[in-house]
Amino acid sequence: MKIGCAVKGRPREFDPDTALAAALRVFWTKGYEGASLSELTEAMHITRPSLYASFGNKEALFKKALDLYEREKLDYIGEALKEPTARKVAEHLLRSALQMQMSSCDPKGCLGVINAVACGDEAESIRAEVILRGRIAKDLIVRRFERAKAEGDLPAHADPVGLTSYVTAIMQGLAVQAGAGASCGDLKALIDTSLAMWPAR
Repeated sequence: MKIGCAVKGRPREFDPDTALAAALRVFWTKGYEGASLSELTEAMHITRPSLYASFGNKEALFKKALDLYEREKLDYIGEALKEPTARKVAEHLLRSALQMQMSSCDPKGCLGVINAVACGDEAESIRAEVILRGRIAKDLIVRRFERAKAEGDLPAHADPVGLTSYVTAIMQGLAVQAGAGASCGDLKALIDTSLAMWPAR
């Protein structure tokens, strides 16, 4: 029957959310430049034409994967900003970053850090995108620390920009060291030491 022929020629259906999550893992593990289209389509269980039709080119796919990463893996940043004190904000950020690195479900390292150092011509726009998103997140933290200083929660000599750079550097360091095999105990000690240096009111 003609109906049977039509069914036979229909492309295999897939779940876009599942496919995007698979692409995220590839980018997270290998970086933008290191992830080939063959690896992406194999992990996503789709053909290359299906990838283009559903997600656009490789760059567009990466940006969608980055959106997913921010929604699911970096949502703790928004929660941290709700903490009552600047020190609590910093502690929430650091301990949540460690918890993510110690998860057995995800690759190690930070997707943003991995791709911010991409250096090929193909990856220049990706590097700029990652840096822009990182700057937006840092600006939110700076504003929270500025509010803390205005409320007297931070001492008058405290520098909100410097404190933000300090916290983000520790977060990036946690990702790098976790990727290099540092133990959870060592990284917890790093966080405790970092918080002990927090400026007192």
